[in-house]
Amino acid sequence: MSKKLRLSAVGAALALGLVACGGSGAGGGSGSSGNDSNPSDTTIGVAMPTQTSERWIADGNNVKKQLEDKGYKVDLQYANDDIPTQSQQIDQMITKGEKLLIVAAIDGTALSSQLQAAADAGIKVISYDRLIRDTPNVDFYVSFDNYKVGVAQATALLAGLGVTDKDGKATGTKGPFNIEVFAGSLDDNNAHFFFDGAMDTLKQYIDDGTLVIKSGQNQIEQVAILRWQQETAQKRMEDLLTQSYNDGTTVQGVLSPYDGLSRGIITALQNAGYGPTTSGGAKPMPIVTGQDAEIASVKLINDGVQSSTIFKDTRLLAEQAVTAAVAFLKGDEPEANDTKTYDNGQKVVPSFLLPVVTVYKDNIQKELIDSGYYTADEVAKGQSD
Repeated sequence: MSKKLRLSAVGAALALGLVACGGSGAGGGSGSSGNDSNPSDTTIGVAMPTQTSERWIADGNNVKKQLEDKGYKVDLQYANDDIPTQSQQIDQMITKGEKLLIVAAIDGTALSSQLQAAADAGIKVISYDRLIRDTPNVDFYVSFDNYKVGVAQATALLAGLGVTDKDGKATGTKGPFNIEVFAGSLDDNNAHFFFDGAMDTLKQYIDDGTLVIKSGQNQIEQVAILRWQQETAQKRMEDLLTQSYNDGTTVQGVLSPYDGLSRGIITALQNAGYGPTTSGGAKPMPIVTGQDAEIASVKLINDGVQSSTIFKDTRLLAEQAVTAAVAFLKGDEPEANDTKTYDNGQKVVPSFLLPVVTVYKDNIQKELIDSGYYTADEVAKGQSD
């Protein structure tokens, strides 16, 4: 992961811009003013959900290194997708007197008591990528525009099927195309934004018969995958093929919100005789979307197996989390670019949202290799050095 800790030119430029304009408002907000003047005496707690996804490993490492580069001490903890473990880790961070918390929650509704304790101790809390819900004690949120992630995934599915171009402009192709849809874990607030953005985009094509969800499963409660588990997605795809495609028809597109799920879905399809070409009797591989540009899936895209992924440059997300943290520790308020969208059930949380990029085979070089996120050798191998 060391190469991902190097800032790209665009990332560095964004970081400088954010530092220049963040937290400079008159009458700065409450916080541990003066801590930043001696960061070596300041420990920041960073709670990440799991190490089973390379994405979260990269996030944790990026945040840790960037904070340490500014002189802070960092207590980075992973909870292995276990809610009690994460709750205990955060309790311990508060007990040890850590000055600020950056939290990527496993379950966005399960940390109310911990965050109340943090508030009582005067500890600011930054919700990282997954919005923490049902508590007023979230001070800031850093993420990507998650509704637009869903729009981008649906657009990539439509473009892969030839229904629209990559910009979402209709081509006149009418289908019908058989598709199935997947969603993430219901306890992850982002999963709902992804699904809503995608289904809003697909709706007109479902309504006019261009797209057919043959299983009839089109509600998030029907299609959600708990904890974003690859094996669960594989099993659901196997069940869909057995139950809805046992009449000689084929599935032609799958909306998948995350690369790990995509790989499980692809495994089920390959086991059922689908492949990139029809040689050897294989059924054509459906258009399969994804998210997070995990290296194993980038290789599948490069090899023509998976169709696309959504690239969320976690180097930039880490930069923004660090920028917000420094502002709070100076006693200032970090700059938000969205103060309306992210209502967590108790308050609208000030947020900073970053843009996303759809990656297809033809722009892997530009978006992932030229930016320094991966090397060409890593893409070819499907494994990070």
